[in-house]
Amino acid sequence: MILDTLLPAFVTLFVIIDPIGLAPLFLALTRGMGPRHRRIVALRAVIIAGVILTLFGLAGQAVLDLFGISMAAFRIAGGALLFLTALDMLFERRRERRENQSEASVLDPADDPSVFPLAMPLISGPGAMATMILLMGDSAEWTDKLTVLGVMCAVLVVVLSFFLAAGALGRHLKESGINVVTRLLGMLLAALAIQFMIDGLMDSGLFG
Repeated sequence: MILDTLLPAFVTLFVIIDPIGLAPLFLALTRGMGPRHRRIVALRAVIIAGVILTLFGLAGQAVLDLFGISMAAFRIAGGALLFLTALDMLFERRRERRENQSEASVLDPADDPSVFPLAMPLISGPGAMATMILLMGDSAEWTDKLTVLGVMCAVLVVVLSFFLAAGALGRHLKESGINVVTRLLGMLLAALAIQFMIDGLMDSGLFG
């Protein structure tokens, strides 16, 4: 991979992952968490997303082909799961589960958003996975593949930076402001989930 392709690769992943758009979602999903736990969730989500994108870049298409899963089906499944999370945000079910929990008990895996939906499908969604598959497929040499992985890591560092900045923003919002933001983002997340499913249905060829 020549140097003049580094910037396009970075911009492509940056636009698809959209760290700026993910920051307020991170804030809403980690509502009620202390600063320390929010940092843990942010770091864990970015690391897990990095592992997922690396695996898909190296062997994603082969894995999907092995199980007979199309990228369209993957988009539909991701959208459906994301829609359930949007419902949680709209009806404040996540907040109810966190009430009266300590900093230690809030690490309960049942209420940890780092793996789902942050790492997948928000950071390492179908679009990001498909992009990694394409970028790695266009890289003939291992040095080129390592370069693509380096670009991916740079984008994830930006994601982490925005997540940590979102925590600072949350400290300046009042409870009523967070309520409004959470519900608004729940609606946007629901719309994003529906768009995932529509894209999957269109890619499947069912509608021409």
